[in-house]
Amino acid sequence: MEILLISTILFYMLSSAAYGAYLFLQKNYLQRCGYIILMAGLVYGIADSGHIPVGNLHETLSLAGWTIAGVFLIVQFKFNLKILGIFAAPLVTLVMFIVALLPNEPVQTTKIFKSFWLVSHVFAIFIGEAAFALAGGLGLLYLIQESAIKTKKHWFFFKRLPSLDLLDATGYACIVVGFTLLTLGLITGFVYAKSVWGRFWSWDPKEVWSGVTWLFYAVLLHERLTVGWRGRRSAIMAIVGLGVLIFTFLGVNLLLEGHHAEFTKL
Repeated sequence: MEILLISTILFYMLSSAAYGAYLFLQKNYLQRCGYIILMAGLVYGIADSGHIPVGNLHETLSLAGWTIAGVFLIVQFKFNLKILGIFAAPLVTLVMFIVALLPNEPVQTTKIFKSFWLVSHVFAIFIGEAAFALAGGLGLLYLIQESAIKTKKHWFFFKRLPSLDLLDATGYACIVVGFTLLTLGLITGFVYAKSVWGRFWSWDPKEVWSGVTWLFYAVLLHERLTVGWRGRRSAIMAIVGLGVLIFTFLGVNLLLEGHHAEFTKL
């Protein structure tokens, strides 16, 4: 295992520990430490790579870790959701642990990234999926807080978590951003596919499951806007969506064959 990868994982582990301590002690300096350490790990990892890492599953998961960390930093700054770090930091740490276990065979990136459409596709998809992942975490926190309120058992988490309205609104914002970027990523992916394979759509497993993911979140947004899916129902759907997302991201690459598995592992 590369020493630089170990160092990056240590940054994320320290951030997780700081957020864990903040959860128990509620000292703001612990949350700030966790935030800064996570940011340092992100900057260190990006600087170490030197290129956009999507040549194999090892690199693809590295980029997933980057985007989850980056989107989390923005969400916490925007909505001041300090407690979200207790979900995001361990998630990024877990992703990087998996990265460390995967082989990292050298790949040529110059041929892969000649196309503006592919670069746009990669960044839009990964940032959108990171936003969906955080929406799933917010859904989990919503259910925990709602349970505490309904049962009137104001246990450990109750005072640590923000209001249900803030959790719901932030989760909705993440889903809107994720859906917008996923849509943009699919469009740019179609254009790139046309230039490489001569057709916009080829029923590749990754394409199919990306379409399933898009439809899932499209239904969620439609029902929220027209029927009023908010609160508990929206939180549950966000968690289910995270499961769909994980299968689309990992399950398809590991279990199914297609253009993406053969060419870029995206």
